[in-house]
Amino acid sequence: MTEKNEEKLKFSAEISKVLQLMIHSLYTNKDIFLRELVSNASDACDKLRFDISSGRHPALVAGSGSNQTPPSGGDEDLKITISFNKAQKTITVTDNGIGMGRDELIANLGTIAKSGTQEFLSKLSAEDMKKDLPLIGQFGVGFYSSFMVADKVSVVSCRAGQSDAWLWESDGTGEFTVAPVAPSTDTLQRGTRITLHVKADQEQYLDKFRLRHIIQTYSDHIAFPIVIIDDDGSSETANTASALWMRAKSDITPEQYKEFYHHVSHSPDEPWLTLHNKAEGKLEYTSLIFIPSAKPFDLFHPDRKRRVKLYVKRVFITEDNVDIVPHYLRFLRGIVDSQDLPLNISRETLQGNPLLAKIKDSLVKRVLTELKKKGEADETSYALFWKNFGPVLKEGLCEGTTPREQILEACRFYSTLPSPSGRGQGEGPHPNLLPKGEGALTSLDGYVSRMKEGQDTIYYLTGDRLETLQSSPQLEGFAKRGIEVLLFSDHVDDFWVNVVFDYKGKKFKSVTRADIDLDNLNEEVKEEKKPEEKEHDSETTALCQRMKQILGDKIRDVRTTNKLTGSAVCLAVEEGAMDIRLERFLIEQKQIANASAKILEINPEHSIIRSLVSKLNNTESSLEIDDVTWMLFDQARILEGEEIIDPAAFTRRLQAFVEKSLAA
Repeated sequence: MTEKNEEKLKFSAEISKVLQLMIHSLYTNKDIFLRELVSNASDACDKLRFDISSGRHPALVAGSGSNQTPPSGGDEDLKITISFNKAQKTITVTDNGIGMGRDELIANLGTIAKSGTQEFLSKLSAEDMKKDLPLIGQFGVGFYSSFMVADKVSVVSCRAGQSDAWLWESDGTGEFTVAPVAPSTDTLQRGTRITLHVKADQEQYLDKFRLRHIIQTYSDHIAFPIVIIDDDGSSETANTASALWMRAKSDITPEQYKEFYHHVSHSPDEPWLTLHNKAEGKLEYTSLIFIPSAKPFDLFHPDRKRRVKLYVKRVFITEDNVDIVPHYLRFLRGIVDSQDLPLNISRETLQGNPLLAKIKDSLVKRVLTELKKKGEADETSYALFWKNFGPVLKEGLCEGTTPREQILEACRFYSTLPSPSGRGQGEGPHPNLLPKGEGALTSLDGYVSRMKEGQDTIYYLTGDRLETLQSSPQLEGFAKRGIEVLLFSDHVDDFWVNVVFDYKGKKFKSVTRADIDLDNLNEEVKEEKKPEEKEHDSETTALCQRMKQILGDKIRDVRTTNKLTGSAVCLAVEEGAMDIRLERFLIEQKQIANASAKILEINPEHSIIRSLVSKLNNTESSLEIDDVTWMLFDQARILEGEEIIDPAAFTRRLQAFVEKSLAA
């Protein structure tokens, strides 16, 4: 069948891991192997139909220049055939789609060319193979499910418009071979034929009724005929061969929607939300969009690829990063079928078409509207969506042409809002906070509805981890006064807060800003100061001046604050200055050279500060004031995740304080 120059190649490390999971797991629903092969065959037919409609292969239409049988471009000419041979114990899946050449066979069946796959696979444990196997669909490598039922797989493929056919073959043990096929020994003229040599314990699949049941269960929506050929040569079409998205919603069952989602997403999870819509009027298109219930492994890949397929009048055009949905909605899966775009549009000119931009705007508006409705109707389910895709959705807030207010309406944020059960209401400096690591999710509308009388600002705090944010001294004064603060722990939060300044007239403000006066905000806790308190204020002002002299250019200023109740100090920045966390990120990325000097805020009621005030006029305590000031400054830097300027000096001072304490 093949010529002598056969190549023997090794699978990539990622594929080897995938094969081990496929072959050795106890996955119970092995029927999916046929679903995956049929889905890939359908994609191959879609791609060929696009090439024909766009005039890329005139020889295929004219019937000259190749050994191909020219399809007319209609659905009836492109099909998928499934045959089986009980005597030889084989199942064969054939399509007359786009086909593959030698390099494509090696690239598509020998490697997973997606960044992040190896890292993801390395986390899968041998003990959890059965549990982890459903994740395999996230890699788009459903072809390898063949090895669940076969101990050898042979693939013959011929690229449309070419005369050379190639054979790919493997037993799934780590190697595969690729060789040219002699033209006289094989009748495949275009497309791909996959032959599975069925394992002895999987012979139940060598049955027409079993195969037909699988097709009707998982692949009835495929838009090309799926023909099953029996041992005796008789044939029947096993699917309805109609585009699912063109049917009325009332005619589609939840199971059919679910299986179509599996087809377009190559993912084993169930859709979290299904949006089937037909737009009519000036702009006509049909969309069938799904939001997954599980996070795709490449969601945060730097390419930020989008995977919604574009059709024109049921003809597949492309799914390669088409700008039919924005990057911040790249978790969407599904199809869009336009009635207005020209059928012969090329991928190169597609992005500049104004109709595509209008469809995109319409889709974005619909998705965001449905997300808002879902969030209001089912908070528990929406929390699952937000955990998976919230950071991605918030990327849209950083872009200048996005519907920011609509995105913000769909957003959820962790908050210092107490839980409904009252947990987190105990003693301590943070009476309004939940236990560490837990948090209440709230919408911005919910936050605004709970704002204190006279409050016109949405307060927030950014940080690396929710647990760290919940322990921040910056929250103490807000918690004491019952003022809610939003906790932003995603990296994208550092950026959008610098370009989105308000929500429905309420300004965003970080609690790390130095100009916040909580007493003026909440009159209930504001009391008239007594004479002795005014004298204390004067002494504290003198301490601030002394501390500023000690710290020199390492600090911008030293000021008192009413934001602190249980802590002595914290760092703050001027209004309009760069946030501490964003500045640190830009330094790490070498976008700016050095950090700016911060404001050291002190709690005038804290025992340490009162003690320092009492020692101001004692010359013998001068060195002690210096050391405590530096210790407090270093403490404030540590709490904000900043590096200590002089670790050796910090260690020396800390050791001296410990020795003094133990000796007392």
